[in-house]
Amino acid sequence: MKPLSLTSLPIPEPHQAQAAGHPAAPTVSDALAQHMAQEVRDQGGWMGFDAFMALVLYTPGLGYYAADLPKFGAMPAAPGGAPGSDFVTAPEISPLFGYALARQVAQALQATGTDEVWEFGAGTGALAEQVLSALREMQVPLARYTIVDLSGSLRARQQSRLAPFGAQVQWVSELPAQMRGVVLGNELIDAMPVQLLSRVGSVWHERGVALAAGTDAAAQGAAPAINAFVWADRPTTLRPPIEIEGDHDYLTEIHPQSEAFVRTLAQRLERGAVFLLDYGFPEAEYYHPQRHMGTVMCHQAHRSDADPLVRVGQKDITAHVNFTALALAAQDAGMEVLGYTSQAHFLINCGLVALMQAAALPVRASAQRLILEHEMGELFKVIALGVGAPWQPLGFGRGDRMHRL
Repeated sequence: MKPLSLTSLPIPEPHQAQAAGHPAAPTVSDALAQHMAQEVRDQGGWMGFDAFMALVLYTPGLGYYAADLPKFGAMPAAPGGAPGSDFVTAPEISPLFGYALARQVAQALQATGTDEVWEFGAGTGALAEQVLSALREMQVPLARYTIVDLSGSLRARQQSRLAPFGAQVQWVSELPAQMRGVVLGNELIDAMPVQLLSRVGSVWHERGVALAAGTDAAAQGAAPAINAFVWADRPTTLRPPIEIEGDHDYLTEIHPQSEAFVRTLAQRLERGAVFLLDYGFPEAEYYHPQRHMGTVMCHQAHRSDADPLVRVGQKDITAHVNFTALALAAQDAGMEVLGYTSQAHFLINCGLVALMQAAALPVRASAQRLILEHEMGELFKVIALGVGAPWQPLGFGRGDRMHRL
């Protein structure tokens, strides 16, 4: 492959994620809360947290990812100004993220004998832009770059941003029966709904959502109160995948939807590789006895909180990834685990340091956040899965942690 040139490297604008003419957040949130309150009533007054999280994030036209509200970007809202973003992902932090990842993609395309990239949850399109630009500079043959995204508003922004690549970029809302190529998912799994399990008084419960006192009695179709939802536990036979030491109260998550997603990829991917980048832990760390409050977090205006029951639709809801569960699901479905390591090790193995040395000082400074231990370097991990004969991906040449899974 040709070496990369950084002469035309795109630098993200601080407010590029802002969308014009978006609906007012309180109106969207009120409508979503009203819809969800009725859903809780229809389900008998209790809803599992996974269903609640799915409605908050993906209800058509109202959910956090479905509504036309700013989400991704470097800056929160300024006082009295236009709305800003809620969080920033690696491609918005530095374009070197996508350029380093592109080196791994190029190797994977060659190793698997494929010529297509699939990206799930492409956000603003920044990662696609970076990977496509880098592959073009390296003269890597690529037939298609297919984006799978359920958000109509995000798709429109992606189409505008990626217009220079023409018909090479395509969008689909569901997977075909068979596919080949390299699959990318950056901060994809953390947004998949999770089930909550709570151990209270040595008894395990599934933690779900009910309506606050007075809300359930409200007339059908009436707007719910601002604090319409409350936690409600039900005894369950569900358990975490490993025993939690001790008898103290304990809250955690299980991830059936993300495991099902990996199994679906295994069924559909005839030949290729999968690279998932996200924040999370191997199973032993995820279910450590001291991690007794779970990992569910919300993000709004670059601030985090742990209460997903308020301001529904106005903020993101995420949970950390159990990478051991993904690896086991992949192996059970016939895929190979090709590598697992920290984001810092992965990007350095993919040549990030050389890219930083060739870039301007502002680009180098922002790229440091991708690999510093107290920033994204250690909390974020990368797992690679493959279909076909095993091979050694570039990003795991040093520092592979598969033995920790």
